[in-house]
Amino acid sequence: MTETGGSTESAVATRAETCVIACAEAWRDAGEILASPMGLIPSIGARLARRTFSPDLLLTDGEAMIVAPDGTVEGWLPYRQHLTLVTSGRRHVMMGASQIDRYGNQNISCIGDWAKPKRQLLGVRGAPVNTLNNPTSYWIPRHSRRVFVEKVDMVCGVGYDHAADARHHRIPRVVSDLGVFDFATPDHSMRLASLHPGVTVEQVMEATSFDLAVPDDVPTTRPPTAEELRLIREVIDPGNTRAREVAA
Repeated sequence: MTETGGSTESAVATRAETCVIACAEAWRDAGEILASPMGLIPSIGARLARRTFSPDLLLTDGEAMIVAPDGTVEGWLPYRQHLTLVTSGRRHVMMGASQIDRYGNQNISCIGDWAKPKRQLLGVRGAPVNTLNNPTSYWIPRHSRRVFVEKVDMVCGVGYDHAADARHHRIPRVVSDLGVFDFATPDHSMRLASLHPGVTVEQVMEATSFDLAVPDDVPTTRPPTAEELRLIREVIDPGNTRAREVAA
């Protein structure tokens, strides 16, 4: 998969800014759907997408309002209507993952046996409903073998090997600090779709506990255009909060 859109930036983008672009691309030309980004970089990405190539995207304050990228209230989103969007496939959420496996199963609940876990995490929360009812992508700021595992300890977000009858199940992309991944393979196992600038296939494979599908020619994740870089640095995130998640 070649990342789409725009010319090369006039200034060198940081790794964090490349990750913003990779997350924003999840909502390219999405139309009037609700974007639900979780994490700093996905949030910046969603706001960038709304300001550029996805002008019909709906953004929420996380509670009860539809908001513009600058925070201006555009409408009311009561919880009942929010659930209607979720269950009708009209939302695209980008979640985090404590573990994710080759088929896109995600774990945010516990590490180890669920009956006696080594670590208790957030809990299952809304992950099953998200993944079975609307497109769900993932953002992972630190790509490692502890996160990209052979098999998750507990299935919270549902992967392709458990979702045969799910009407709206789709995992468009996984973005990490090393690259972009998708499931465009015959068995819906994870594939390396693009490498962030300066990252090698060997680095990604070393940081992954399972065998990724790797094309013969892996493209580079597209950089921000000059205008996108200006929006990120001067308008959307002038305080550089993105560097908290990806420092490179």
